[in-house]
Amino acid sequence: MVGKIYGTGSCVPSRVMDNNDMAKIVETSDEWIRERTGIERRHIIEDETTSYMAGQAALRAVEQSGIDPAEIDMVIVATSSSETIFPCAACEVQKTVGAVHAAAYDLNAACTGFVLAFNSAQAYISAGIYRTILVVGAESMSNMIDWTDRGTCILFGDGAGAVLLRAEEGTPVCMAAHSDGIKGEALTQLSRHRKGWEQEENKESCMHMDGQAVFKFAVRKVPEIIEEVLEKADAKLEDIDYFVLHQANRRIIEAVAKRLKTDLAKFPMNLEEYANTSAATVPILLDEINRKGMLQRGQKLMLAGFGAGLTWAACLFEW
Repeated sequence: MVGKIYGTGSCVPSRVMDNNDMAKIVETSDEWIRERTGIERRHIIEDETTSYMAGQAALRAVEQSGIDPAEIDMVIVATSSSETIFPCAACEVQKTVGAVHAAAYDLNAACTGFVLAFNSAQAYISAGIYRTILVVGAESMSNMIDWTDRGTCILFGDGAGAVLLRAEEGTPVCMAAHSDGIKGEALTQLSRHRKGWEQEENKESCMHMDGQAVFKFAVRKVPEIIEEVLEKADAKLEDIDYFVLHQANRRIIEAVAKRLKTDLAKFPMNLEEYANTSAATVPILLDEINRKGMLQRGQKLMLAGFGAGLTWAACLFEW
């Protein structure tokens, strides 16, 4: 059995900050940001929370699916920025959608989180353990960055996306995942709850990133893992209808397409509107292209995520 996507959903905050707004905070410009990242705007939370956005995205996925929430067996939320440590965001989503019979847990793998959660759900379904699984990626990255650090604050936004999977007969999902803790210092975020820290907004607790190291890692490892998955599936690059990649930087996606010698048109992007929403980028993009009518049953999609850890993962499945 494989998990077929029956519904998608997304939720982003109503507040929008464009690049000109960012230029009022740090030394930058709209042209500088767009040229280097492809980002034009990002959505930033005000009253919203990570679990609230996760719940709203999940509700929309369930609504589109037409599946009774009581039939959902499991809820997995990929996040590294929940407003609460416990109860976990997944339990909040379970409550919101009314998935009264579901097990629920959070998965933290930063920007790779949704793809790993999706792969985990597929493994549960393939093993016959669960039949209907809600997978969500949700982040409030604006709570994690140093708003005086131009190298990071311009890159991130907030939001959530969700998919609802149901077991069906079909072509097996092919997946791969890797991590490299030795190089983890390229992208770090320390806990704000460490004993002895007196100031909640201490800059040491904000995100720190070696942008060049992350860029080089991504443009090398993403093509490698895509080729690894294709080999496992005995498939070819030309068989893939869409490559749905983590939306970190337009230059990264362009470099991946170039290394794979594949048409950039097969790499949908929406980072100009949402920036990098970490674990939420892939499901938000899936929901967007689904609701635009771009996806048809039987099409082959390759998902790929990469981020802190360092971690990277991919999977190939039929829509």
